[in-house]
Amino acid sequence: MTVILVRHGRSVANTSGVLAGRTPGVALDDKGRSQAAELVNRLGSCVEQITAVARSPLQRCGETVAPLLAAITEQTGRQVPEVVVDDLAEVDYGSWTNRPIKDLLAEPLWKVVQQHPSAAVFPEGEGLSQVQARAVAAIRRLDRELGGPDGSGVWVACSHGDVIKSVISDAMGAHLDTFQRIVIEPASISIVRYGATRPYVQTVNNTAVISIPSPPPKKSHDAPSHDAGAEDDATIGGETGVDDNPLRPATSAQAPAGRG
Repeated sequence: MTVILVRHGRSVANTSGVLAGRTPGVALDDKGRSQAAELVNRLGSCVEQITAVARSPLQRCGETVAPLLAAITEQTGRQVPEVVVDDLAEVDYGSWTNRPIKDLLAEPLWKVVQQHPSAAVFPEGEGLSQVQARAVAAIRRLDRELGGPDGSGVWVACSHGDVIKSVISDAMGAHLDTFQRIVIEPASISIVRYGATRPYVQTVNNTAVISIPSPPPKKSHDAPSHDAGAEDDATIGGETGVDDNPLRPATSAQAPAGRG
């Protein structure tokens, strides 16, 4: 049974400089809509094999899979089920929701999220260990249900950066504290096949075009102390799909970007 994990396309929140979390009404931006349309071609012959599409209840995931669902019907004459799954929703960031990323850098919890995410619990929200538990349980349950009568089916799960990272970490047999080493970009494809004895991670963060991160800019001597080493921190919520990194000191050509 094979699941194609798709992160939603770039959203308006990804360039806003804030942590959108579960805020309703966060749509794809122009690039995100193009990414959603391109997803059909990027999946190639897999489109005809897809038995179902499961997704997070948030708008940006619904908009990401809409062109794919339409293409499956057009190409195969089948209407595959679209399953909305609460346990694939974005992390509940609690009181961090809608706060500017640059302000969150100063929070003591930021370092915990980076260095010991299994212990991180967002104020008035959920912990990353809870996120992994619900997401992995949902993916494994759906894989049993959507894999087809003989278990050979291919299905799609559209979710969010940190959620997908937690699922891949589990599939790799790695501790959650290593999940910040995984990069999941907007509209990226990751593939996991769940075998009888173990999962097999076949693809991670495939964007159809090789993505090489830019080197961090040199930090000025007067940068705030909490920014020390921040250029190497993982991005909460996943990469933004823009060249700007909110964890790096902003310059005239580089302004902070946000999550979604």
